[in-house]
Amino acid sequence: MPPSDDVVLRVEDLVKHFPLKRRGSLRAGGVVKAVDGVSFTLRRGETLGVVGESGCGKSTLARTLVGLEKPTSGAVRFGDSTVHTARGRELRELRRRIQIVLQDPYTSLNPRRSVREILLQPFEIHPDVLPKARRLDRIRELLDLVGLDASLHLDRYPHQFSGGQRQRIGIARALALQPDVVVCDEPVSALDVSVQAQVVNLLERLQKELGVAYVFIAHDLSVIRHISDRVAVMYLGKLVESGPGAGLYDTPRHPYTKALLSAVPVPEPGRRAQRQRILLAGDPPSPVDPPSGCRFRTRCWQATDTCATEEPPLAGPDHPVACHYPLAA
Repeated sequence: MPPSDDVVLRVEDLVKHFPLKRRGSLRAGGVVKAVDGVSFTLRRGETLGVVGESGCGKSTLARTLVGLEKPTSGAVRFGDSTVHTARGRELRELRRRIQIVLQDPYTSLNPRRSVREILLQPFEIHPDVLPKARRLDRIRELLDLVGLDASLHLDRYPHQFSGGQRQRIGIARALALQPDVVVCDEPVSALDVSVQAQVVNLLERLQKELGVAYVFIAHDLSVIRHISDRVAVMYLGKLVESGPGAGLYDTPRHPYTKALLSAVPVPEPGRRAQRQRILLAGDPPSPVDPPSGCRFRTRCWQATDTCATEEPPLAGPDHPVACHYPLAA
């Protein structure tokens, strides 16, 4: 574990279940187990990449981390404060220090507000952060920081920008109050590949300049590998493996991680024939009724009876894995 003074965010056994509705009434015992016992720490200035297939709970995790969703149980701790129990001044300070960049740059910005108004809003909500006389200068600094010209773009509206430019505005808004942690919920998935590279490189540069920590959520393994210091793999609401980015990609220990990595496109034609492609059988189980024991066992090629009766813990010092029969390192 890292030194306690180096940890900015600590997630402890986080659970988020959504009750199922049927014809206007709650069905007894029916819940969607979107996040089901996730724990990790985030160091200052670090990027933790969270990866997994669609429906594994990544976006729910992101929204719960910043307080947009209230957890069913568990805790998200920022320093000495707990995000979901904070009130008053403590909650206001937490909201300033933990920000989010949303997935869709087309809907995350108010179409009726200009860039000036969008970037002024954080300071209107937190008026004690910066005097009114300095706010416009700070907005110009933010636009310059994300590669936009304030003299050209300050009074334009979101529909007058490209997708990449809109996402840059969203990043500028997230950085306005100088947060310690930014949760990036698939910030490049709606962008073209060339624009994805620009936004990822921008985030890396800003991290070096500002020392901000990222929780970077994506389903693109190539993007995760490029930007992350550590990687956590999610499957059906749980973390099944985590570790340093290079170590996890070079020597995956969980069968699910190995299957994910085998699906990454290989640009060199000569290497495609050398790679072993792993095709998982069946569809992902429903988060309403996940399998007993190991949740991946219904699609795993090395599952045994033990996997059906005992849930494997996420265990290990530097490269923990939740598997009864982890792959050889």
